[in-house]
Amino acid sequence: MHPRDQTIFALSSGRAPSAIAVVRVSGPQAGLALTTLAEKLPAPRQASRRLLRDGAGQPIDDAVVLWFPGPASATGEDVAEFHVHGGRAVLSALFGEIAVIPNIRAAEPGEFTRRAFENGKLDLTEAEGLDDLIHADTDRQRRQALRQLQGLLGDRARDWRERIIEASALIEAGIDFSDEGDVPAQLRAPAIKAIEALHGEIAEVLAVQGHSERLREGIVVAIAGEPNVGKSTLINQLARREVAIVSPHAGTTRDVIEVQLDLDGYPVTVIDTAGIRETDDPVEQEGVRRARARAEAADLVLWLVEGEQAVDPGALRCLRKSEDGDGPGGSVWIVRNKIDLGAGATGPSGEFGISARRGDGIPELVDALVKFASDFFGATEGAVVTRARQRELLSRASESLSRSLELLGDGEELAAEELRAAAYALGRLLGRVDVEDVLGAIFQKFCIGK
Repeated sequence: MHPRDQTIFALSSGRAPSAIAVVRVSGPQAGLALTTLAEKLPAPRQASRRLLRDGAGQPIDDAVVLWFPGPASATGEDVAEFHVHGGRAVLSALFGEIAVIPNIRAAEPGEFTRRAFENGKLDLTEAEGLDDLIHADTDRQRRQALRQLQGLLGDRARDWRERIIEASALIEAGIDFSDEGDVPAQLRAPAIKAIEALHGEIAEVLAVQGHSERLREGIVVAIAGEPNVGKSTLINQLARREVAIVSPHAGTTRDVIEVQLDLDGYPVTVIDTAGIRETDDPVEQEGVRRARARAEAADLVLWLVEGEQAVDPGALRCLRKSEDGDGPGGSVWIVRNKIDLGAGATGPSGEFGISARRGDGIPELVDALVKFASDFFGATEGAVVTRARQRELLSRASESLSRSLELLGDGEELAAEELRAAAYALGRLLGRVDVEDVLGAIFQKFCIGK
């Protein structure tokens, strides 16, 4: 039997031990699993209390069971659920009894969701939204993922694809009636109007400023500077706990330390890097190399200096970009530490005065980070595109629509081909045509049982 035709089972709730555990079974043998363990099928979609028994007739647990006959189920197949007490012994006994039923096996990561996708219960954009919802760490990530799961992009893409097919039908009808004189011209006008409207709608979605697709990973902020200027103390202040060792001795931080922050719903990864200086210590040299590499890849660098210490422009150019803003990389902010010892407070634009030890100036710095994140991500509340894959396919569809308009004057055949390419790109976006190469990469990131 092909693996896709087999029945699968898995724990679909949190890791044991827990108060309640949910074990889900999906496939043609799901009903058999229920009758084997609970004697008979309950009424569809109604919770029933049953005593589960093993093959020897011994009780396993006093449980609640549910029966969802396909296709009216989450996966589109027959689905059974066992709501049992979440002890390891209970789950072990239940898994053992389910596993001995013929043609039932343990599920792979994401296999329940993949079956739902393959059975038309959700499209690929909604599956991506579900994956994002599972892994959401902040409220903004949660809201964006939920909108995608509810069809924010998928519904629009289906509408666009249907309208492209309708416009294509008009163009191809004109080709079929090319010997009828004015018929092709009559069909071409409404097709052009429809294509122009479609192109405008997709272009508007793509033109939204910001990096909404980056909200899934968040932004990276690197704290960099010379040794012993307070970088580790600053990251401890931002994290509100001790994540880095603070020492008066230069070179204490040898590796990159990361901490995940939730700043007003924006996910931010702050990294504490080794002090950047020339050294003969091979271990510290490796730390400096890693520090430079992480700072170069960061979206924002907080360059920490002590008091009124002069900032070496050469060091900044090496890490990020030139003073006039040219070159690779993102922004650089100068953060002057130890204002409690007499240094100035927040200075020119892009400069902040803080005391990492006492916390002076930290709220202002955090507010600025929130503003930076807000500007970076843009209007995420209304963002339709949440992944680079989605943006790429929408761009292809937009380009094909644009070319079809340019080609209509030269011949309907070429324009019709571009319309087919646009519809194909949207089909790939929804996962309805030729996406086998991306399915594994998407669904293997899901947890087992989802």
